[in-house]
Amino acid sequence: MQKPKPVVIVLLGPTASGKTDLAIEIAKRINVGIHNIDSRQLYKGMNIGTAKPTFKQQEQVKHYLLDLKEPNEQITLHEFKKEAECSLEKTIKEKNLGFLVGGSGLYLKALTSGLNPPEVPPQIKLREELKKIGQIECYQILQKCDPITCKKIGKRDSIRTIRALEVFYATGKSMSSLQSFQTPQWKLIELGLDPINLNQRIVIRTKKLFENGLIEETQQLIRKYGKELSLLQTIGYQESLEVIQGNYSLSEALESTIQRTNQFAKKQRTWFRRQHNPKWLNEKNSLDEALSLIQNVIG
Repeated sequence: MQKPKPVVIVLLGPTASGKTDLAIEIAKRINVGIHNIDSRQLYKGMNIGTAKPTFKQQEQVKHYLLDLKEPNEQITLHEFKKEAECSLEKTIKEKNLGFLVGGSGLYLKALTSGLNPPEVPPQIKLREELKKIGQIECYQILQKCDPITCKKIGKRDSIRTIRALEVFYATGKSMSSLQSFQTPQWKLIELGLDPINLNQRIVIRTKKLFENGLIEETQQLIRKYGKELSLLQTIGYQESLEVIQGNYSLSEALESTIQRTNQFAKKQRTWFRRQHNPKWLNEKNSLDEALSLIQNVIG
């Protein structure tokens, strides 16, 4: 008898939508581990600012794809996809079931649609030169050499800007022209969380991040990797850096973090609605609804 197709469940949604708590409850009920699809949670030492599942939460359910590298060791999309597919394949082999949870749209897309990003190793010297040039000019260069990819990257996203330029200078071709697709042979269940009160949730979570030691965590990252660390330009860490340098008060840091998080959530919502087709869960009974939809497929 032919083995049924593996089932891969995806729980996606904008930041602060409640994915972590719901995912843990789902995972406990169907007895499967959680594969993290959050680009910043891939790095060690970035626990508070990324709202990484706590040790207590990780004790409840096995989590994969957390703490893969040091923050100064950038993970390319190709490297992540390779690592994630290997991890996911082990779970599928054992249970014929996988569970992906996160809000990093491009990383999810790479796995669920079979996107094959360019296999270009890091160009350390080139990266250093591009950092010296600065993000504003690098983004302008990318607009000219790869406008398709540039449209998908935020103006302040130096990590992805430099990576796209790195691919272009290493190959002479744009990242968009080098990407291909190979659809995986899974049954895909896409579930989405997008609560009406997301703005309020973002405010509450941002305050908790700072109360729980985000500034202290940023200080630790600076001591270990230096204040030029690219990931310190991301939401929450950049504001904490400004507080440490005396440029922001705590209230200004909170206001800026909340504003940028809302802007990011808006971009996530747009991406998910254009690039995915999830069943958006009713937040009042999201667990029951999710389990019902899953059981209808896996039996």
